[in-house]
Amino acid sequence: MLRRSFVALICGTIALHGTAPVAGPTLRAELVGQYTWRDPSPLFGGMSGLDLAPDGSDFVAVSDRGAIATGRLLRQDGQISGVADLALNPLLRPGGEPLREFETDAEGVARSADGRIFVSFEGLHRVWAYADATGPAERLPQHDDFAQMQLNSSLEALAIDDQGRLYTLPERSGEWTRPFPVYRFDGDGWEQPFSLRRDGKFLAVGADFGPDGKLYLLERHLAFFGFQTRVRRFVIEGDAVLSEETLLQTGTGAHDNLEGIAVWRDPDGAIRITMISDDNFHPFQRTEFVEYRLKD
Repeated sequence: MLRRSFVALICGTIALHGTAPVAGPTLRAELVGQYTWRDPSPLFGGMSGLDLAPDGSDFVAVSDRGAIATGRLLRQDGQISGVADLALNPLLRPGGEPLREFETDAEGVARSADGRIFVSFEGLHRVWAYADATGPAERLPQHDDFAQMQLNSSLEALAIDDQGRLYTLPERSGEWTRPFPVYRFDGDGWEQPFSLRRDGKFLAVGADFGPDGKLYLLERHLAFFGFQTRVRRFVIEGDAVLSEETLLQTGTGAHDNLEGIAVWRDPDGAIRITMISDDNFHPFQRTEFVEYRLKD
């Protein structure tokens, strides 16, 4: 989630001067399409985390006002064309009651093979588990570092690997040259096995493990005339980062505030990167699904 006063200034500037040019390299990724998602529910908006089924259909998304959305993406000619079977519900506390006001900032989401849903939160920095989208939360242990993280800049990204281990990292590392620390949960406790190199002013906002077993990191930079998006991919082996590559980097204004990412393989065997934007509940922004395909 972005600080709303700054977002209002940027969005007002864009509204006065028009959308910034969609310039900049896309490297190994090519745009498949984008779809603006609208819904009249008061729970709709602020979508900050995304998880997709392996075939790119069923999805779970969470918002920074404590809502969880489940549904199915419709596609026409390979492009997202709509949302079906939508259910929007408030996330609950472990006792089954609604989240308190300072607990609602859900930023990342990941589903395990058995269907459990894990959600990372800012504000009160934590990761909780849910047996399903409408049930009560289960508290997970905390890492000591979580309590010391910056407000509005903590556990934005959440991913799960093929062994069922959770990975999370903060939006900000504290300094432009300081790597992002990555935390891993093995079912018993958290450890901090490695970090990801920080490059420039981009901030970490989403993560997912792809069908190739690699870790995909979604990053965002808020420039004066709009947002820039970048996706990097990392090869992780044990506690080591073996390599990284930049797959996508857009020009300012190409997309809205993309914060959630899901990586899957389409029927043609190509890896697709699906992202969702957080509109910050601002009238000049939009909730959109954006999809890229990796080129050979």
